[in-house]
Amino acid sequence: MSTARVICAGFGGQGVMSMGQLLTYAGMLEGKEVSWLPSYGPEMRGGTANCAVTVSDSPVGSPLITGDATCAIVMNLPSLEKFESEVKPGGKIIVNSSLIEQKVQRDDIEVYYIQANDLASELGNPRVANMIMLGAYLKTEPAVEVDSVLEAFKKVFGPSKEKFVPLNKDALLKGAAAIK
Repeated sequence: MSTARVICAGFGGQGVMSMGQLLTYAGMLEGKEVSWLPSYGPEMRGGTANCAVTVSDSPVGSPLITGDATCAIVMNLPSLEKFESEVKPGGKIIVNSSLIEQKVQRDDIEVYYIQANDLASELGNPRVANMIMLGAYLKTEPAVEVDSVLEAFKKVFGPSKEKFVPLNKDALLKGAAAIK
């Protein structure tokens, strides 16, 4: 892995910012160069939210990702419609097929359909759908180690949330296992 340029996108409240922060922080823990650029719609919850994450072995020139994403992780249909064109040829799109019935239109990229919400429900917590998607992403593009993401979880969310590390590890592994 030299440079991963990832767009995480969905509705506010789906954990897309957390997904991006964990990926970025995990990269920092591994001594990589990183950037995290959040973008919010005007609504607090239910509005659009996305972030651009770069994890690289070399310095990051710009936090913007315009047409050269190596991967887009999309949690809802508006995000698929907005970011499908931002993935470079040969890149990947990981689609939350629990909420998105539409298929990706391009044939020059790899596409993975993950039933993230359904898998999260199987784990007993619908709030880990984002971690399932992150686990799927890391299986296709190992920008950072799963253990680094779990270590980042402790740093980002603090000691009071450490009790959720096992659940989030299960979600990451379930997402990775969903990649066919």
